[in-house]
Amino acid sequence: MKFPDELDSLCTLSIIEPIVQEVFELDCQNKLEEDFLENLEIEDKETKVFHVARISKKNFTVGQKVLLQHSKLKFFPGKIRSRWLGPHVITKNFAHGAVEIQSLKTNNTFKVNDHQLKEYRKGFQTEHVEIMDLEDPIL
Repeated sequence: MKFPDELDSLCTLSIIEPIVQEVFELDCQNKLEEDFLENLEIEDKETKVFHVARISKKNFTVGQKVLLQHSKLKFFPGKIRSRWLGPHVITKNFAHGAVEIQSLKTNNTFKVNDHQLKEYRKGFQTEHVEIMDLEDPIL
C-alpha cells in the first residue's frame, strides 16, 4: 500500500539534488587528492634523481692529505672555530667507504667514513708576488 504524500515528499528534487551534489563534490575531491598524491610521488622521484646525480664520488688515494670534519663542533659565543681538522694523511682505503687516516701532529691512526673527509689544498704561495708602488695621478 502506497502513501502518496510520504512518497512524494521523499522523492522531491529539493531533497535528492543536494545529496547528488555532495556525492559529486566528494568524487571530485577524491580525484583531486589522487592527482595530488600522484604528482607528489613523481616530484619526489625527480628530486631524488637530481640529488643523486649531484653527489660526487670522492676518490682518495694512499698518501693524499685530507681534512677531517669536526663532528663534535659546538656552537657557543667566543672565537670562531673551523669545521675541519687536519691535515691528515690517508694510510689505507677500505672497500666499504671507510678510510684509515693518520694525524700529522700526533701520528695517531684511526678509521673514519669518507663522507667526513675533504681534500686538503695548500694556500697561495707568496714567493712570486710582485710588489708595485702606486703613484699619485697627475692632475
